Amino acid sequence: MEPIEMSLQITVDCAEPQRLVRFWAEALRYVPQSPPEGHASWRAYWAALGVPEEELTEDAGDQPESIVDPKGLGPRVWFQQVPEAKTVKNRVHLDLKVGGGRDVPLPVRRERVDGEVARLTALGATILYTMDEPHGMDYYAVVLQDPEGNEFCVA
Repeated sequence: MEPIEMSLQITVDCAEPQRLVRFWAEALRYVPQSPPEGHASWRAYWAALGVPEEELTEDAGDQPESIVDPKGLGPRVWFQQVPEAKTVKNRVHLDLKVGGGRDVPLPVRRERVDGEVARLTALGATILYTMDEPHGMDYYAVVLQDPEGNEFCVA
């Protein structure tokens, strides 16, 4: 069997895509994804592809609903509007690894993590709890929620 070319996209179900685009673009240091060349908006692009108008919500595609790594290294993240609210804990979550790993002394990792947590809470994240295990594992991370309640970790 021939190897196939593949790329990774992370899709986040949400109620307000533009709200999460703003938050996660800042959180990940990504940028909102522009529509393909020759199209004024994603909605215009989808219309050109033949997507029926009734399949689109009122403001779908008027503003970017996805973010991309400006360096082209990380996966695209698409915020897909869905009608139902989040009701249970995420089964998959993102880890924002800013501490530097176990080769970095714990006080330095803690300072880096706490600095990033402060930045993210200023953007609208909420702290759920801290995982501070100085004995044995020598681990430090903070679990947060984005503005729609999706859990993620800063470690």
